[in-house]
Amino acid sequence: MSDEIVFYSSPMSRGRMVHWMLEEVGAPYRFEVVNLERGEQKKPDYLAVNPMGKVPAIVHRGTVVTECGAICTYLADAFPAARLAPPLDSPARGTYYRWMFFAGCCVEPAVIDRMLSRPAASRPGALGYGCYEDTVATLEKALTPGPYILGAHFSAADVYVGSQVGFGMMMKALEPRPVFQEYANRLQERAAYRRFMEKGEQIAAGMKKA
Repeated sequence: MSDEIVFYSSPMSRGRMVHWMLEEVGAPYRFEVVNLERGEQKKPDYLAVNPMGKVPAIVHRGTVVTECGAICTYLADAFPAARLAPPLDSPARGTYYRWMFFAGCCVEPAVIDRMLSRPAASRPGALGYGCYEDTVATLEKALTPGPYILGAHFSAADVYVGSQVGFGMMMKALEPRPVFQEYANRLQERAAYRRFMEKGEQIAAGMKKA
């Protein structure tokens, strides 16, 4: 069975974080463009891959994986040579899971709620992230020791958390605190990040010409 990853995405979507992760992993992949403006994500061919009609999705060794956090976690484990996740028997594994899930369950919804100017919940405890202020303060505390969220070692958690931080500041939905700015700048200097950005721009340009 081929080890090539089929990557369904659009260059202007949440799939950007998976594209970056694929470059970090270094495994062979094929980018299958799903044109969101043309509604291709709701066409039968793609719904057969992801019935939610969302991107991104990957198919690897006959298995479909959706949801950015799940894909990043899967890829880190599927390609251990890239050393993007602590070993299963490492105490750091729990911390790694903690921040992966924090990014998806707390940071992203808090940032999206702020971006869309949604009113604060009358019962913050009913929200998975509680309140925006606590989420941002927790994120800042986690990143302060640096240079990465697990300390000295870069991991898939940085791809996922770093993507949320970069997006949040770009959309002015996350306060540009020095810790966040320094963290984002550090990640954007990585060769894999630069490769994904260049490839993404090329794909976007090709879509405009089509």
